[in-house]
Amino acid sequence: MATIDEQMGDPRIREAALTLPVYGQLPFVPERASGCDIFTRDGRRILDLYGGHAVAALGYGHPRLVQAIQEQSSKLLFQSNAVALDVRADAAEQLIRVSPAGIDRVFFINSGAEANENALRMALTVTGRSKVLALTHGFHGRTAAAAAVTWNSEKWYGFPARPFDVEFIPRDDIAAAQSMIDDNTAAVIFEPVQGVAGAYDLSTEFVQALRAATSKHGAILIADEVQSGMGRCGQFFAVKAHGVTPDIITSAKALGGGVPCGAVLCSESIATNFGAGDLGSTFGGGPIAAAAITATVQGILAEHLLANVRAREAQIREECVVGPVRNIQGMGLLLGLVCDRPAVEVRDALLEHDILAGTSADPNVIRILAPLVLQESHVHHLAQALGKIAPETE
Repeated sequence: MATIDEQMGDPRIREAALTLPVYGQLPFVPERASGCDIFTRDGRRILDLYGGHAVAALGYGHPRLVQAIQEQSSKLLFQSNAVALDVRADAAEQLIRVSPAGIDRVFFINSGAEANENALRMALTVTGRSKVLALTHGFHGRTAAAAAVTWNSEKWYGFPARPFDVEFIPRDDIAAAQSMIDDNTAAVIFEPVQGVAGAYDLSTEFVQALRAATSKHGAILIADEVQSGMGRCGQFFAVKAHGVTPDIITSAKALGGGVPCGAVLCSESIATNFGAGDLGSTFGGGPIAAAAITATVQGILAEHLLANVRAREAQIREECVVGPVRNIQGMGLLLGLVCDRPAVEVRDALLEHDILAGTSADPNVIRILAPLVLQESHVHHLAQALGKIAPETE
């Protein structure tokens, strides 16, 4: 049994005593991290294939990102959007540079839920309509509007009513999409790869059908790329793999490489509907976040990480259908390992081999959300560890 002094020094015990008990936490305490590795208080070195929920795009302690944060902190820690900043303009230029053609404007906020909240508000404002369509199994956040379009959110929603009418299109059902999208639809919001659902990748034909139907009926197509974007799927944004340009793209998680930030990217035709006071954020586009965004985009480009992501995906698909893994779904380094048993059992077994992976809303799918700097040797390590987990017997 731990002594009083040991208990007082354990952040798990301290957090449990002071914070809301809403998170299931893993049985280790990180002290520092480098690249794809986490070093724990008790001396373990854990290969992180979860990336802090798909956040650590450049891995941990990346020199470019660290330097950008340090330099900006010493020059100007914060200023609001009441003044223009070169560092904010730089971040906007970098994001537009890597976005699909036709995405020309950026609104900075602080998180993925905020990005989706604002995107939905923008769509309702532009169209003057009150119905939003989302997809079954999708996840878009926990705030009022974002949670309203999240599948099965009624289990925890908490608000007395949704702020608009919502219907759910069965994912990958083209006929249903064409039938449900009509002249009363304000927006359709979708994840090109449904992250929380277990890295389920939508078909190109379905995504293209969403684009065609929304264009036909004057509805806004919103691509939620909070988890799939910023290079995670082998393109800066996963919609590029489908040859589709949405009206709005939302981004967060890996956007700042670990610094909290988010963005709504949109077409010029959407942007022209908004002026001073129509949207706002105190911290959105702050100097530190903006510097981190620029450093992250430049790091992905300079180190050819999109190609690395595609190479590591191919390697994982080739080597990792072993042990409990029966199939692999997803795109890039947003992958779901479909297992022959509950994913939590596989996650715990991998952790015994000092590998951290994540579970998902699909009880049999392990998620791989590794940093984009993942190396060939890391995948070998994963394959070997999976091979040591005996498959279920018939």
